[in-house]
Amino acid sequence: MKNKQNRALNIVSRLIAAAAMISLCLLLSTTSRLPHVISAEALESAPPSASAVPTPTPTPEPTPQYFELSFVGDCTLASTVSNKSLSISYESVVGDNYAYPFEKTAQYFKDDDFTFANLECALTTSSASDTKNFCFRADPSYTQILTSGGVDFVGLGNNHVLDYGEQGYADTKAALDKAGIAYVGRDEWNIYETALGLKIGVYAVSFGKTEQIKAGVAALKAAGAEFIIAALHWGDEGSYDVNDLQREQGHAAVDAGADLVYGSHPHTLQPCEEYNGKYIYYSMGNWSFGGNTAPRDPDTIILKLTLKRDIDGTISIESREHIPCACTGVVGGNNYQPTPYEVDSEAYKRTLSKIDGSFDGPNLSIGYQYNFSEY
Repeated sequence: MKNKQNRALNIVSRLIAAAAMISLCLLLSTTSRLPHVISAEALESAPPSASAVPTPTPTPEPTPQYFELSFVGDCTLASTVSNKSLSISYESVVGDNYAYPFEKTAQYFKDDDFTFANLECALTTSSASDTKNFCFRADPSYTQILTSGGVDFVGLGNNHVLDYGEQGYADTKAALDKAGIAYVGRDEWNIYETALGLKIGVYAVSFGKTEQIKAGVAALKAAGAEFIIAALHWGDEGSYDVNDLQREQGHAAVDAGADLVYGSHPHTLQPCEEYNGKYIYYSMGNWSFGGNTAPRDPDTIILKLTLKRDIDGTISIESREHIPCACTGVVGGNNYQPTPYEVDSEAYKRTLSKIDGSFDGPNLSIGYQYNFSEY
């Protein structure tokens, strides 16, 4: 009897132990499903856990910047008063086809950073002309010739912007302002900032004194211009030779800080001189030139400069290119449409010889004289 009781007790004990084990397992299983909560104290005392740190984007290495500048000669967008009614006048040939004068050359300027020309006429409707040999007046709408051709900046430091007096001069500036074309007046300076931030300074004067030129260049330096152009109207008309005053003033401009000298007035190409590492183009000749219905010397160039702005901000001329052209696309006349010469043709080589100084042809006889007041 006792043994039976003992066996019964053992069975009951085992059942109780088994039930206890099952209850414990159920409790542990339920607890594992509850959110794991950590006290603030535990968080503060726990060591920081490792987290993913984003890899920083590497700073790009600075690289030099490059800028393309283009230059052409005299743009006289009008014929003389006596020729305006002729069928071969500038006004008759061009009419309101504003893209026509640059039609054969616009591709050289459309993608550059800066295109410069000497604008040698008044843009005005005024009829109060000066009493001098030649007066040139273009309708203010002819600014569209310049914009169609890609011209960004014009020089007014010459002897024809005053052909229609101070009113004509003011009208010219107003027309350029309206068209969005930058300019520099007589004995004035201006700074043009390109789309990529290069500050190009231009000083212009017509038959100025050396001290004027030096002062104009110095003013541009003080104003923060990075590349300085001295646009000087000077020299002897019809001559292929550089005179002593041109050379003196060209050197003075460079010594004062000019990076490039752009010359005009002779209506011919004159040699380029390298002086103290800078370039002096003593005369750029004619471009779209209405002053003559049959130019005796059509040779001209497009000057292309590539500038380099180094990582330290230094500006230098990386390369130069001369593109020989005729200021007219016809032989024996003038259609006022500059046209590139065929590469390595006689005309191409002749044009380059005028820039390198090897041309030995005679000077042109102009058949008239200027009074100094006309300059």
